[in-house]
Amino acid sequence: MKRYNTLREVRSDIASGAISCVTLTQYYLDNIERKKHLNAYVEVYANEALAQAAIVDEKIKAGTAGKLAGMVVGLKDVLCHKGHGVQASSKILSGFISQFNGTAVQRLIDEDAIIIGRQNCDEFAMGSSNENSAFGPVLNEIDPTRVPGGSSGGTAVAVQADTCLVSLGSDTGGSVRQPAAFCGIVGFKPTYSRISRYGLLAYASSFDSIGIIARSIEDTALVLEVIAGSDDNDSTVSTTVVPEYSKSTPYTKKASVCYLKEALESPGVADDIKEVMRKQIASLQAKGHTVEPVAFPLLDYILPTYYILTTAEASSNLSRYDGVKYGYRSSNATDLLSLYTKTRSEGFGKEVKKRIMLGTFVLSAGFYDAYYTKAQKIRRLIKETTEGLLQQYDFVLTPTTTTTAFKIGDHSGDPISMYLADIFTVQANICGIPAISFPKGTDANGLPIGLQLMTRAFEEESLLTFTQSLLDD
Repeated sequence: MKRYNTLREVRSDIASGAISCVTLTQYYLDNIERKKHLNAYVEVYANEALAQAAIVDEKIKAGTAGKLAGMVVGLKDVLCHKGHGVQASSKILSGFISQFNGTAVQRLIDEDAIIIGRQNCDEFAMGSSNENSAFGPVLNEIDPTRVPGGSSGGTAVAVQADTCLVSLGSDTGGSVRQPAAFCGIVGFKPTYSRISRYGLLAYASSFDSIGIIARSIEDTALVLEVIAGSDDNDSTVSTTVVPEYSKSTPYTKKASVCYLKEALESPGVADDIKEVMRKQIASLQAKGHTVEPVAFPLLDYILPTYYILTTAEASSNLSRYDGVKYGYRSSNATDLLSLYTKTRSEGFGKEVKKRIMLGTFVLSAGFYDAYYTKAQKIRRLIKETTEGLLQQYDFVLTPTTTTTAFKIGDHSGDPISMYLADIFTVQANICGIPAISFPKGTDANGLPIGLQLMTRAFEEESLLTFTQSLLDD
């Protein structure tokens, strides 16, 4: 069976009788088995997916199928799916079964998507390489000696390796966009509050967004249209009307675009990525778009601000995992205090424990104002400065990452270099604005390069259509 890049192609072949939802689902299941060495999935719903595919086939024949009929979808292991395991790829939630569907998951089901399995990720979405999972690292299909990016590494590889058409991930500081760049596909983070977080295991609640990884902009737009919108179960979700993104007209205006000078001047950005940036800038200018360099004076403060605030929120959010209510419980406990300490020490991985301790430190009485309060003030400055740029320009263009996919283990002993992989992606989460990574060429080793666009809050429609125009070049 051929590789499908859009649901439109799938539906066309279903209509012609060339395939059915059942044969397509079986094709993806066969690929999952054949490529299980990539470790993209932690659980596969083979029988259930085939049964759902048969139901969807009947609905298509009857003319009652939903918008996503024929779309086979995977879920990052942080999204609640009723009756299925969810454990953020952590030992601490071993054996936990979700009691409900998260809003985004329920909306997929309601429109007849076929959910094929849950996917490996960095533990509690903390990581940039998918090496922090209790299930072991995920491998990049293009070069299995390299990381796929993180934290949604399994989610990206699942789409990259043709084991599903689309996956839902989470993006706290680039966790959808960075692995999409490393894997040569599309990774989209919406405006904060555009998609309900109900049913998403929390890492840092004021940063977390559900994101979409796909092979095309049109599928990204369609899935966003389905899962976005108000939700009584999430008090932080926006009630802004959801456009019909899938019916958007092509972008025909002359855009004003700025790019960060640091992206072309910093020695930390790989030369091949700089060259792709230059070519993209030249292409935009040749088409009559305005493209100008800008300096972002707060760039050096973005990562410290992000890691102070996200670890503080993680320290609070992860306090619920204590061995009392659900999940892993240490067998070595002798009293209540040792139950807490041993369960958390044994259940959490090294990176998660590091971030919990850092977050607890910055929230402690002696350091709260020096770190947490100051970081909140700088977050506001970063947000205001970014919004100021977006009053002058329609889009901000940057590389998605500073390098292409690095070797497994390369940064495991150097957390600073690992954190620097997120230098261009965390800005969108700090500010709550939408951002997208799209594939644009390869480096000298044939590894994918991703570029990123950011725009104003709730202007996902223009972001998606403009990105499509760049992919059409």
